[in-house]
Amino acid sequence: MPVRRRRSTALAAAVATAAALGATVLATAGATTATAAEVPLQDYELTWGIKQSYRSYVGMFGTFTPSGGATQAAGNGAFTFVDGTGTYDTTGNTVDLAFEGGLVSKSAAHGFEITFTDVRFDSKAGEVTADIKKVDTSAGAPKTTEGDDVPLATVAVTRAMKDMATTLTAEAGEYLGSATYAGAAGDPLTVVQKTPPSTPPASPSPSPSQTRTQEPSPSASQTAPTERPETESPAPTTTKTTEASPSASATEAATKGEVADGTLGWGVKQSFRAYVVGPVAKGRVTVSGGATQAAGNGAFTFKDATGTYDTDADKLTAAFKGAVNFKGHETNGTYGLDLTLSNLKATLDGGSGKLSADVNSLGTLTKGVVLADLKAKSADLTAEKDVITADGVAATLTAAGAKAFGGFYPAGTALDTVDLSVALSDDAQLPGGGTSGTTGGTGGTGGSAGGSTGGTGGTASTIGGTGTTTGGSTGGGALATTGSDIPGPALAGAAGVAVAIGAGAVYATRRRRTQQ
Repeated sequence: MPVRRRRSTALAAAVATAAALGATVLATAGATTATAAEVPLQDYELTWGIKQSYRSYVGMFGTFTPSGGATQAAGNGAFTFVDGTGTYDTTGNTVDLAFEGGLVSKSAAHGFEITFTDVRFDSKAGEVTADIKKVDTSAGAPKTTEGDDVPLATVAVTRAMKDMATTLTAEAGEYLGSATYAGAAGDPLTVVQKTPPSTPPASPSPSPSQTRTQEPSPSASQTAPTERPETESPAPTTTKTTEASPSASATEAATKGEVADGTLGWGVKQSFRAYVVGPVAKGRVTVSGGATQAAGNGAFTFKDATGTYDTDADKLTAAFKGAVNFKGHETNGTYGLDLTLSNLKATLDGGSGKLSADVNSLGTLTKGVVLADLKAKSADLTAEKDVITADGVAATLTAAGAKAFGGFYPAGTALDTVDLSVALSDDAQLPGGGTSGTTGGTGGTGGSAGGSTGGTGGTASTIGGTGTTTGGSTGGGALATTGSDIPGPALAGAAGVAVAIGAGAVYATRRRRTQQ
């Protein structure tokens, strides 16, 4: 039974900023306490992903839902809890902070719903805790377990309180559903102070202001505030000044015509990639025809774009070469999952569009399936130095796409974002890489994953598989090598769902072979 503790201390609302601390050092865990006065703190944020493989596991069939101001980073990333208030011990140089926001980790397929609230960080104890309520329906009748101030991880506290190493506790293992989590490395944890942005206008002002903010507490507050002004003020100004004239000249040169080249970066869906190479499907991901995959079972890049553009009408149509194959659930040489996506095509018209592909599932080819609806950040398509770029385009699974994935995800599911870059002339320089894994030939997993790096039409790389190893340890690659991280009781449920998804297709394949 998980430990149940109640902390009676109510943290006072903060009335002073870190400048009132007068201390510049935060000691590591285990510092001695004294009867010195405690200074109130406010406006802190805590960012922690718990454990990457746990997020991948939940993301297969479930969801994370932050609330009360808490957020989750894109791509099934880490969680941030806000409005941290607490106290600073001036003698022991330690902080005790409580954060607003909650998080629900839920999977109907696996039969659990876990709610995290009242997340706390205590640098003296060197731990992060939370109130947890878990409802388990995997065995039929719901079973509820609750705990207050449950220690989730020990923290190797540092002065900067940034990217601190964490180790999961036995209690974390009990609540998250896997005893193997006890003593396992968790995700790094960061605690920073959110100070209000200073007034940007004056040039001399930012420098002293930033220095002043850094002095009181290098441990917690100043990393983010220092970085933010630098990214907020100068970057936009520089970009606008430098790019204004090339952009104008490019538009004057050609507002419509044929695409000369281009790349499309897309990961399909991170949880799907993780599932394919994970301990349930025990499969592999293979790219071919010139497509590449980023290391660590990352996103894919499709190349050699052809198509048309019209920057005046904000229209773009581009088709890309390369293919990706997902294969898993092998039984006696027959695969329950064998899905190939090729000939990807993206269209944008005023910021909205479609992403389609030829889909080959278990030997049945369907051409031009609209997999996703696209929504760009901006309706405008602007050419800069003869290149149109649309990064972070939101992709939402269509009904046809859901069918292509065998019902693995329902229509309306958010897929990985799409990065588009197309060249309008032969001498235009395409970006070397993209945020979603558009890595080019050298950034793929090629030989490191045991695949053969061939020419067009050859297999570029293979990730996962029972007899294959990957060079990375992040993303789905981690699931392939750390199957013990997946909560045991829920695996049976996941396997059952996966088998149900592929059963009809496997039966159809065997029936066709028998008839032949």
